[in-house]
Amino acid sequence: MAHPKRKISKTRRDKRRTHYKATVAQIATCPVTGEAHLYHRAYWHEGKMYYRGQVVIDKSVAVA
Repeated sequence: MAHPKRKISKTRRDKRRTHYKATVAQIATCPVTGEAHLYHRAYWHEGKMYYRGQVVIDKSVAVA
């Protein structure tokens, strides 16, 4: 198993980790419903699931 020959200082360790940043999720607004949602994700609005401005699932309609 590999192990370091010398101790890595806190400064050197932290410099390596500077590139790991959290990014803010992009939020879109639907032109049909006006609802804010994540890009490329379906979302519920008033009992209906929308994706790209179209109804995908309608909970008000019963499946027989």
